[in-house]
Amino acid sequence: MAALVVAGMSACSAVAPEGATTAGGPASAPATSAVAEPPPVDPGWPRWGLTHTQTSGNNGDQRLLDGASQTLSRVPMLQNQHIMGFGVGNPEEQPGEFHFEDLDSRMRLMDRSGGLPVITLCCAPDWMKGGPAGQTSWQKEHFEAAPEPAHFDDFAKLAAAVAQRYDNVDYFMVWNELKGFWPDHSQPPDIAGYTTFYNKVYDAVKAVRPDAKIGGPYLGMDSVSDVDASELKGKWGAVDQPVLDAFDYWNKHKRGADFVVVDGASPTDDHELLPDPFGATAKFGAATRWLREKTGNLPIWWSEWYIMPEDGKTKWPEDMRLAVQAVSMIELAASGAATALYWNPQTKQGDCAGCMWSSQDGSALPTGDLISNFVRWFPAGTKLRQVITSDSRVRVLAQKDKLLMVNTTGGRLSATVDGKSVTLAPYEIKWTNG
Repeated sequence: MAALVVAGMSACSAVAPEGATTAGGPASAPATSAVAEPPPVDPGWPRWGLTHTQTSGNNGDQRLLDGASQTLSRVPMLQNQHIMGFGVGNPEEQPGEFHFEDLDSRMRLMDRSGGLPVITLCCAPDWMKGGPAGQTSWQKEHFEAAPEPAHFDDFAKLAAAVAQRYDNVDYFMVWNELKGFWPDHSQPPDIAGYTTFYNKVYDAVKAVRPDAKIGGPYLGMDSVSDVDASELKGKWGAVDQPVLDAFDYWNKHKRGADFVVVDGASPTDDHELLPDPFGATAKFGAATRWLREKTGNLPIWWSEWYIMPEDGKTKWPEDMRLAVQAVSMIELAASGAATALYWNPQTKQGDCAGCMWSSQDGSALPTGDLISNFVRWFPAGTKLRQVITSDSRVRVLAQKDKLLMVNTTGGRLSATVDGKSVTLAPYEIKWTNG
């Protein structure tokens, strides 16, 4: 049962009536229907984790490797890696000649730090995209191109080889954000092409690893400011209709799926945060509930989620950024998202807002601490309990042993939470015993 102000409500089984107040502020309009039970997940599934990007704990000296491994092993979490790019070289420069040294290195980091490994089956060698064999171009438009249809089977064979080599990995995501299948976002994506590609990969991996769990379509849940743009809408805007149409097509024509993969950001496509940075995070909960309903309650994975406009102008104080991130994770947990992978923006040196560990010695940074706390206290399947707060600007999430409070204002705030008087500093994130 979710941490709600309205007694007797559950984030999974009911929606607060119009005008009611929850711990996150005014409730959205009632949903047309609701999913009654949480999605099926493995026992002890951590829910939270990260994706390793261009630079990670294995891309430095021994001090960094030791420190990052120690940071990640404090609370073992999900760790995801792509098979090409994002810190890993071309795994098949020549047809049939595999080179997994870089991927092996990342997988060893996961193993050393006790991570639960996940692999993203993306991206594709050049010769599958019309380029020459034996060469690799990392130019964005070429790197992000999709395999040509004539090479869908070749990529499926590569995916199967990866699944066989890393037989300790149970979870595989197919491709990334429809790269190459959606070159112009002013037009609908080639979802039919992606679905054909997905089905070939699904069949090839299942043929060699029937135990493997496979998910897609790794679709960006882009939203617009026009709240009447689609059925999936709220004060935060609306998910663009072509996205919903694409998802419906894949969902209808997919060969199968063990989980559903999407990503997205709380800002709209024109960098607006509606009605404000904290309220905009309601998108994650709304989209999760919509996807669960559409798929018959398959586990919903957020492969990436973002909370800041990518306009090159927006700057937030670090305490505010962390508070917004915490509220976004509350939305994901309360709506029953099964998995949320943080896109870790690690750098090789210097300060890094949002990095999980120091680029110098691998020691935990505030973002790493925040994610670790969610892993520890709110894994998937955790029974949430009702909490009453006197001020909706204090966002809350609770289970029997731990209560999380987040001050969503830039000022000092006093309130009664769970029957106790509390005072929170500006944007404070406070963990207390339940």
